[in-house]
Amino acid sequence: MIKIKEKLNKAPVVCTVALLCCLLWGSAFPMIKIGYRLFSINADDTASIILFAGVRFFLAGLLTVVIFSIINKRPLLPKKQSVKPILILSLFQTVLQYLFFYLGLAHTTGVNASIINGTSVFIALLLTCLVFRQERLTLPKIIGTVLGFFGVFVAGFFASDNTKGFQIGDIFILLSSTSYAFSSVFMKKYGNENNPAMLSGYQFMLGGLVMTAVGLAMGGRLEIINVKGLLVIGYLALLSAVAYSLWSILLKFNDVSRIAVFGSFTPIFGFVLSYLLLGENTSALLYNLLGLLLVVAGMTIVNFKKRK
Repeated sequence: MIKIKEKLNKAPVVCTVALLCCLLWGSAFPMIKIGYRLFSINADDTASIILFAGVRFFLAGLLTVVIFSIINKRPLLPKKQSVKPILILSLFQTVLQYLFFYLGLAHTTGVNASIINGTSVFIALLLTCLVFRQERLTLPKIIGTVLGFFGVFVAGFFASDNTKGFQIGDIFILLSSTSYAFSSVFMKKYGNENNPAMLSGYQFMLGGLVMTAVGLAMGGRLEIINVKGLLVIGYLALLSAVAYSLWSILLKFNDVSRIAVFGSFTPIFGFVLSYLLLGENTSALLYNLLGLLLVVAGMTIVNFKKRK
């Protein structure tokens, strides 16, 4: 365990794994909107949107449990004391976060959603330091997080010509980001006493079942037109299984602030991939590069430690 912790504390390992998670999450923005098209789900079909999200996360949880059962060479089963953490994480990390996320993404662009989603980094740090008091709010954390947040703002709002102000979809994405920030803090708290992969897997399955049941009860339906739709929902399930499990493991062995700040890269990846895959307009490469530099600068300041 000590050797694993030492490896997962090393900057190159933390950076590589965290950026892989952010790349996977960033790809979810355009892939969800592509999924809406492939399954013939329109923005007003709330029931089918919830059903689509529920199926994805139930599959994600199932994949997580199966993958880590194979890795550990034994079934990944929850213990009695894990029931409460699974219920809480399922509420914040899956049901609330992705209910707002999927509804928001149906009413805004992938570019805007990826930008607003970056606020979760700042919210997570405020919660960690000021509400739950798991860490101290130091000057480097304030400067680094503000730089990262401003970098997301520059890379997004300036470059995307967002002149309409906040719409209902944007507000839903902001609520999703707030729920995610809470889930990060809870995962740090519960991950110290439980297997992070187990928590991720079972909270995904529970949350997915709840959303699937709600979607079906509301009359939702998924029209499978071709194999592309199945590939998209399979990819979305797999990226959640991989990204959240790896992210949870990083949170277990590192401070929330050290890991959360990497989340600033998710909107950068989401912004670029939404433009490339969906053709959503962005006009100023300079703003994107400037925003990326600010995010990297913020990440560096937050993670900088004086050597004795």
